Amino acid sequence: MNLTLAIDPGASGGVAWKDGNGIYSCEPMPPTPGDVCDLLRGIVAVGRVRCYMEKVNGYMGNASPGSAMFRFGQGVGYIEGCLAAWGVSLIEVPPQRWIKALGLGIRGELGKAAWKRKLQAEAQRRFPQLKVTLKTADALLILAAMEEMA
Repeated sequence: MNLTLAIDPGASGGVAWKDGNGIYSCEPMPPTPGDVCDLLRGIVAVGRVRCYMEKVNGYMGNASPGSAMFRFGQGVGYIEGCLAAWGVSLIEVPPQRWIKALGLGIRGELGKAAWKRKLQAEAQRRFPQLKVTLKTADALLILAAMEEMA
């Protein structure tokens, strides 16, 4: 069975996937590395997987101390390691690419909170059968963009 997986890494991110039967699912990013591993293992165990993850970069800002960036980087590396150990190839997708593919506009036009609400509303519109949260919206939209671009 072919499965498509999309990951928005980080504590406020999520995981979305479409199974071989065309059924979509999503979950917020689990709180611990072990829980992340368990969730991903359960998803990738069902068959051949194509995985997309938002490409992230480190950045320094007033609200983002180095220790937070380090923890974020650890989490991303943990996801990459788990997927590599299971033989799942990972395709990194810059946010600009999936945002442009879906015609969502420019983030700078809105504040961060308004932008996130816009993304959540768009994901809910595209996936009315799911309960879309701020944590799962980006992963669902990455999944939608990669399907549209395929």
